Formats: sequence, C-alpha cells, structure tokens
Amino acid sequence: MAKELIQWLLNQKPEKQFEIKEWKPKRSLNANAYAWVLMTKIADVMRLSKEDVYLNMLKHYGQSEIISVVSDVDISGYFKYYEAVGTAFLQGKNFIHYKIYKGSSQYDTKEMSILIDGIVHEAKNLEIETMPESEIERLKEMWK
Repeated sequence: MAKELIQWLLNQKPEKQFEIKEWKPKRSLNANAYAWVLMTKIADVMRLSKEDVYLNMLKHYGQSEIISVVSDVDISGYFKYYEAVGTAFLQGKNFIHYKIYKGSSQYDTKEMSILIDGIVHEAKNLEIETMPESEIERLKEMWK
C-alpha cells in the first residue's frame, strides 16, 4: 500500500502539499464514554469538577513527560495539562521544569486501557458501582 501511495504522490502537482500519518485503529467510543461516566460519579462523590477528576486520573494513570523551558515562556498556549515540578539555573538563564500530561484523546489502546483500569480502581475505592470485570475486558477487546 505504501508503494501505491508514493506512486500516487509522484503523479500530483508539485505545488500541492500533503500530510501523511500512520493509520491507527480508534479505541471504542463506548470505552471512552464509560470512563467519563465513572469520572462524573467520582466527581460527584468527591465534590470536584469532572475536569479536576480527569486531570487527577491523567496524573496518576496517564502518560507524561518532563520538559524544561526558559522561565519567561508561558507554556499555557502549548500544553493543556501540566504542572511545574522544579527549577534550574543554567548558563545564566532560569528554567522551569514541567511535567506535561498527554490528553487521553491522544492515547493508543494500551495507554487508554491503563487509564480505564485506574479510573475503575478509584471508583471501587469510593464504593462506586462499576461494570463487571468481564464487561470492562469486553470494552478493552473492542479496541484491538
């Protein structure tokens, strides 16, 4: 299939621009909807906003990276979910270290599975009823 794509691209007008990215199967929307149902219930019990619960779930069960940015740069326009985790002074400049969290809409099936498991764990700890394990596993199987 890649060879056909390359051949097709070679036959296009040179001034045209294209974006090519790897196709990945999408996770089940049912699983994503279930995650939000549980996070809403957690938010109700804990008297928090759904967004606060979501951020907490990303922090505990999500994907993250550490970056260092010159301290006078406002990263809020670049990242939605982040927190400062330290500072440094290097070569005459102040830096802030941030832990940035990847939003779940960017997760692959394995990452989303880990997040859902964490959300289910938190819900059970709060004595919130969850789907039977077999149903949760069925949702995960739908992602493959």
